[in-house]
Amino acid sequence: MTVTEKTVTEKTGARTEEAADLITGARERIDALDDRIIGLVQERMAVSAVIQEARISSGGRRVNLSREMEVLGHFRDALGKPGTALAMTLLELCRGRI
Repeated sequence: MTVTEKTVTEKTGARTEEAADLITGARERIDALDDRIIGLVQERMAVSAVIQEARISSGGRRVNLSREMEVLGHFRDALGKPGTALAMTLLELCRGRI
């Protein structure tokens, strides 16, 4: 095994350069998607802060549990059980600690 082949295998887990090239390209796409997801989560956090501020300034509570249940159901319906965990994490990020 050449040094290049060893590097390809270690870096991607692939056994051929063709597979390594495919994996490398797919990973670059995943990295770009992750960056977009992070940006969307940050945008969601900012919008949520606006909603919370409006609710609090009007005398309401910071968190609306019925709305959170809607969000949980939406994610569960779209993604199954793991979607619920994802939604819980997202809600925690957006509302902060209760």
